[in-house]
Amino acid sequence: MKDYLIKAISKDKAFRILAVSATELVSTAQQKHDTYSASSAALGRGLIGTLLLSTATLKGDDTLTVRIQGDGPAGAMVMDGNADGMVKGYIQNPHVHLPLNEKGKIDVKGAVGTNGMFSVTKDLHMKEPFTGQVPLISGELGEDFTYYLAKSEQIPSAVGLSCFVNPNNTIGAAGGFMIQVLPNASEESIAKLEDSLKQLPLVSKLVREGKTPEEITEMIFPEGVDILDTMDVTFKCDCSKERFEKSLATLKKSEIEAMIEEDHGAEAVCKFCNAHYHYSESDLKDILAKRG
Repeated sequence: MKDYLIKAISKDKAFRILAVSATELVSTAQQKHDTYSASSAALGRGLIGTLLLSTATLKGDDTLTVRIQGDGPAGAMVMDGNADGMVKGYIQNPHVHLPLNEKGKIDVKGAVGTNGMFSVTKDLHMKEPFTGQVPLISGELGEDFTYYLAKSEQIPSAVGLSCFVNPNNTIGAAGGFMIQVLPNASEESIAKLEDSLKQLPLVSKLVREGKTPEEITEMIFPEGVDILDTMDVTFKCDCSKERFEKSLATLKKSEIEAMIEEDHGAEAVCKFCNAHYHYSESDLKDILAKRG
């Protein structure tokens, strides 16, 4: 099944729904960062959550950055997303593998930790980016995205994030959903939704079984929904040799000269996608020449 996301609204106009199949997206991240099981599941959930948050709340060329800093061995995670279904991200320690938790599942909470901060910075092309920050409350990440939406953006929501990792660390399935409570939702309809979510299997299990985002949404809302939009989603980094060159140009002249004389070149590595860019002595001399 190819990766894609749907946006929908419940028949009673009480809930806004996003659901996504993201196996290839998370697989790309796993391959680029060579993540082990616990890091794969944590980064996968972070990327899916960022994807849902960005496509739900951004417009045009707005962007956002999610930073998750817990006290677990995986360290910090940073994910960027936009309104067009593109996301990128990295995890500080990609090689974390832990024993399964008490439920026999990958211990994402153990990898991320339960003490730390969850922040979202939105670049809406205003004078200053907006940053909302809340403490980590779970480390499982779905609950943490839910808590952020409720506390920082005052949007009551339910977020489900799931990533199945094969024994060889490859990604077997990944997906998720975000349900936002709209102003006209009744207590009865909210209670009905809560019961439905309690009975819902893990999204990654449903994706492995071949369930589409539409079918997963219908399992949550048996009475049906109205599909508003369908969009492709992907892990995509916008780094380039030219972009890193601009960063090199901001260094002190003496630092660039040292790279030429001592290292005979330089290499830049993108944290988001692990791409390597090499700059020869000639390239560095050109950078100095352009500075004048």
